[in-house]
Order: sequence, then C-alpha cells, then structure tokens
Amino acid sequence: FYYFIRLCLEKILLQCILQSRTLSGADAINALRPFYFAVHPDFFGQHPKEREVNENSLKRLNGYLENLQKPGFRSFKPTQLTFYVREREPNSSNVPESFSASGFRAVSFTLHTRDLLSTVLDILNSCSLSTEHIQSLNVNSQPHKETKSTVNRPIKWDKTYYSFTGFKDPEEELEQAQRVETTLISWLDDNEASAVKKLKKSLPLRKELERLKFELSHQLQLSDIRWQRSWGIAHRCSQLHSLGRLVEQRPEVLKHVKGRTVVFTDRSGMSAAGHIMLGTMDVHHHWTKIFERLPNYYKLQKRLLLLEDRISQLLGGIQVTYIEELQPLVTLEEYYETLDSFYNKLCDSRLPFHPRSLRGLQMILESDRYAPRLHEFGHFTIPTICDPATLQWFIFAKAQEARENLKRKEEMMITEKELIHTSTEKFSLDRLYKDPSVSSAQMIDCCKRLLEESLPYLQGMHLCISHFYSVLQDGDLCIPWNWK
Repeated sequence: FYYFIRLCLEKILLQCILQSRTLSGADAINALRPFYFAVHPDFFGQHPKEREVNENSLKRLNGYLENLQKPGFRSFKPTQLTFYVREREPNSSNVPESFSASGFRAVSFTLHTRDLLSTVLDILNSCSLSTEHIQSLNVNSQPHKETKSTVNRPIKWDKTYYSFTGFKDPEEELEQAQRVETTLISWLDDNEASAVKKLKKSLPLRKELERLKFELSHQLQLSDIRWQRSWGIAHRCSQLHSLGRLVEQRPEVLKHVKGRTVVFTDRSGMSAAGHIMLGTMDVHHHWTKIFERLPNYYKLQKRLLLLEDRISQLLGGIQVTYIEELQPLVTLEEYYETLDSFYNKLCDSRLPFHPRSLRGLQMILESDRYAPRLHEFGHFTIPTICDPATLQWFIFAKAQEARENLKRKEEMMITEKELIHTSTEKFSLDRLYKDPSVSSAQMIDCCKRLLEESLPYLQGMHLCISHFYSVLQDGDLCIPWNWK
C-alpha cells in the first residue's frame, strides 16, 4: 500500500516539476529584459566599480540560469548576488527602458529556486521591477493550457501524513533552504578543490604573464602595465603578446613611452591620469596612431595641469585632482573640456575665496552629479553644473570635516596595508587583494575578522575580497567582505 502511495506521489511530483519549467530559456531572457536594462554594465560606463560588480554578478546569474536548463539537473546551491540597479524616471513604471541618469541603488538577493519561472520572478521582485509581462510569456509557452488546471492541481497533504510515512515535507525543505545562509567555512569546504584545480592549471600562464610584463616594461622603460578590468590570465597574456609583436614590427613608434603607464582597456587614447590606453578590441593600426600622437598628448597634458592650477587659485588653493580609483576612465580630451567649462564658470562668478585659505584640501569634478558632497576620504566631489554660490557655501561649511577625513584616510590606508600583510602571512596566501568597489573600511573590517579564524584552506591561494562568493576562472577565491 505504502509502495503504491509512494509511486503515485513520485509521479505527481514529476509532473509538477516538468510543468513548473514551462518557461523556456528564450522566454526567460525576454522576461528579464527590464532587469537587463536596469543592470547592464554598458550603462555604467561612468561608474567603473559598479560596472565591475554587475559584470561579475551577471556571469554568476547566467551560470545559474544555464544549470536550470540542463536535463536532469537536480543539485543546486543558493547563490547570493549583488547588482547596482539604475533608478527609474518618475512616472515611468510601465516603460522598462525609462531609467534616469541621476543614480542607482545596490540590491542583494539570494537565488534558491529550481525552475526558470520562479527564478525570473524572484529576480524581478528583488529589484522592484514589474512582473506583469510574465503572465503573457508563460501562457504563450504552454500550448496545452486547458489541461494545466486539471493536472497541475496543488496537492497539500496533512502534516501527520509525513510523520506517519517518513516522507519529507517539501514545504519544510523549502523553508529550511531559505533559512540556510552561506558561511565562509561551508563555502570553502565546497569550493576549495575546484579553486585549487583551476589555480594549478593557471600557474604556467601566470608565470608567462609575469615574464611578458617584465620584459616589455624593461624594453620600453615603462612605469607600469595595468588592466582596467579583471580579464583572465590567458586574455592578458594575449594582449601582451600583441603589444610585443607591435614592438618588433614598429619599434620607432614607441620612442615616446618612456616612464609612462600602459593600461589595457575598452578604448584607445590617453587617460585623464596621463596613462596610455590601448583598446583591447583595436588592431595594431589604432595602437600605432596613439603612440604617434603621444607628443601632442603630452602638450595637452601640460595645458591641463595649468588649467587645474588656475582653478585652484580661484578656489583658495584647494587642489583639483583626478582620482583614478574612484572616477570613471575618461580620455585626456574629455577631462580637459570638463575643466575648461568649469574654469570659465568660475571666472564669470568671481567667487571671493581668500588666497591659500583652502590649501591642503582636494576636490574632484564629476559630470553626472547634481549636488556637491564630501567623500569619506576627505575630498570634495563637485558637479560641473554646480551653482558657484552653492559651491562656495558647501566648501566653507565642510572644510574642517574634510581635513579630519583626510587625516583619517591616511590612518586607514596604513591600517589596511598592515592588515593585508598580516593576513597574507598568517594564512600563507600567495596574494590578498580587494575588488575596486570594496572600501578601505570594509577591507579593514574583513581582515580583522579573518585573523580571528583558522583557515588552512587558504594556503597558497589567491584571495579577493569582494561582495559575493565566487571561484574565478584562474582559481582566485572571491569572498564577500561581510562574510558570515
């Protein structure tokens, strides 16, 4: 009798599972269209940190969605994701593409569903996006809708049934899965073997990368070679090989690079920080043009520095600077235009700042903000459209707090560096670093708590402090800074 009941239950359960996956992969992508518009990295070009977080989270989300579509897929682990979601324009809730440029918000959620439809709904609801369009998608993907109401009838058994038969209550299992929170120890237990395997596989490429970087830096007398994004080791080696071939074919065009930093990024040119940008999608012809234009870039850079100095004199000696880690990657020409426009506005307003009254303070210009603010690190973030009178009042009101923040920043940087060194030695890490979107305060908190733990798993590993758990393609371990 019990065997018969169990067969019936398994058959019903199988039907429910099959019918719960009525949303196809193409339907899921179409249903998530408003979500992709809200978080796609291409819309965060002016915000490199948020773009990086969204890129990594989208990779993990796509992996989760792919697994759900695999035949016979059963085992899964709750996946925590963090996205920066663009804010909507007011009164545009019915238009998925209507997003404002005024800002964004961080959204974190955990996926633990076993079917595409539930996953899509969870994602949209977590990001406060409309789900009204899902119903039509779901209906279109079910040609036998008339049979659904009879076959997919919800069956709810009394709790005593599970106690009597020993079968597991699916509702309790779901509640338990939702309550389970990934811990650092459990995650390392599950992912250490995979990370070690990937790391060992990447070691020859890592050595090759270091060799290529050293040889090119020495040959061209470069200050450094960097990458804007977290491309894999193989991708980076390919880019250095490409630069090496250009050196062999056209050595004369690289005579002006001495002492400079080369950055592989999405576009070619010279950055506001004075670094040579080589677009990874560009061919040698484009790179050659950039190297040939370097003397003109250097002249423009001198004019830019003079312009920064003039703005500083008008604003009581406050230093106008470009902070590479906190600002979007813009070209030298774009940054010069921004400074020139801001300088002309200041000249017209003739603000009464006392000479050298604000020496020692710093400010950066941003074109996508509407109100000035004081950063926790002590520098002022000033919108290019800021009203001069508002700017004057804000700087005067916050000057003392800015000096205190600058002093605190220096102390935090020292503490962060010491904790990274101590943590690297204690756990015998090969490397410990942080995602650009992780602040110094978050890194300090993370390292302090790590040092209280015993983690033999980390010996010889590359550990990245980020906002989520992940094993990168070359074996780097990513853990959230606020791990449990």
